[in-house]
Amino acid sequence: MSNIITGEKEFFKGIGAIGYEGPESDNPFAFRWYDANKVVAGKTMQEHMRFAVAYWHSFVGNGGDPFGEPTHVHPWDAKADAVERAKDKMDAAFEFITKLGLTYYCFHDVDVVDYTNDIKENERRLNALVEYAKEKQAASGVKLLWGTANLFSHRRYMNGASTNPDFHVLAHGGAQVKAALDATIALGGENYVFWGGREGYMSLLNTNMKREQEHFAKFLHTAKDYARKQGFKGTFFIEPKPCEPTKHQYDYDAATVLGFLQKYDLLNDFKLNLEVNHATLAGHTFQHELQVAADAGLLGSIDANRGDTQNGWDTDQFPNDINEITESMMIILEAGGLQGGGINFDAKIRRNSTDPADLFYAHIGGIDIFARALITADNILQKSDYKKIRTDRYASFDGGKGKEFEEGKLSLEDLRNYAAENGEPATISGKQEYLENLINRFI
Repeated sequence: MSNIITGEKEFFKGIGAIGYEGPESDNPFAFRWYDANKVVAGKTMQEHMRFAVAYWHSFVGNGGDPFGEPTHVHPWDAKADAVERAKDKMDAAFEFITKLGLTYYCFHDVDVVDYTNDIKENERRLNALVEYAKEKQAASGVKLLWGTANLFSHRRYMNGASTNPDFHVLAHGGAQVKAALDATIALGGENYVFWGGREGYMSLLNTNMKREQEHFAKFLHTAKDYARKQGFKGTFFIEPKPCEPTKHQYDYDAATVLGFLQKYDLLNDFKLNLEVNHATLAGHTFQHELQVAADAGLLGSIDANRGDTQNGWDTDQFPNDINEITESMMIILEAGGLQGGGINFDAKIRRNSTDPADLFYAHIGGIDIFARALITADNILQKSDYKKIRTDRYASFDGGKGKEFEEGKLSLEDLRNYAAENGEPATISGKQEYLENLINRFI
């Protein structure tokens, strides 16, 4: 592995390239299910899932929480100069990504290099790291799946960025997004994400919700128009989340975002980036959010993680629920796959997982659970009566009066007359338990 990929020093010593060894392997540093070139449902696993490493959790997260100091002390954070320190972090990131054998990464602007309160200095720092990243990408073959700007951590954004009641703050958000878009375009980023972490409200007593949502839409149009003028051909994603840190966020869930995009004429350029833990916080299953997006033709990309049923906040743990992921992969396969995006591990190792190897274990497990789910989902769709059962359940709409209803040919009086003439409907089983057993049988 060349120095341009690993840098002058190796940060994950003693850990080599992670390869596929099959389901019988006991090697914790090997994939048991993910065989990148294995063809499933007409595409390789790599093409289906386009796994990406999250720069923020993996190389910036320090294990700190509101009750305790950091527990992850990164060796790449040692240098005093911000740009040189950021280059070390990028060396570590590309070493990790290439050892995993993955193709993509994702970042927020402030993950790449520490920002100050000086816009020009921030742009200088980010540009320096963009040039360094170009070299790393060229040497490794790793690509940028998407970039984004962190418009929620700095105190100026305590009341939001594009929805802030102070135009001065909104302008700062615009400056940050411009720089992040420039970086994404320069690095050949395939998409760009907006997560409205504080685009919402804490209290309606001091909030003009209508005006804030109009500003949000205007901001998205302005950013989109700028990027298109710069030649950006990729897709813009919005990532729904209902709350936390705000009481209520305007991108609450997939259905809310769909309505927002329709209302403000953004459907042609935007799709959804859906997160498992965000679906849970919205009171939905991840499968529900995927289906809403797929039905609307907006299933763009996903953030893979999970929450904790005993902890009502965004814990961002690595995925490990084979049933949940299998059902999710069935939806993705039936929808024809993700549109432009991939599977980004927006997940962090636990506070007490302090060994460098833990970051590998977490990603290996997350990658394997999706690979196993992909194989299982394809088998269910191809080799079971799953699709037939669901199709048969709606058979009454495939002909006769049911079809006429779908075609808009029946009046309310026609419905009444049909019901009166045909008496009480038969009781027809939904076969839920059978289908749940079917999923487990194929797993």
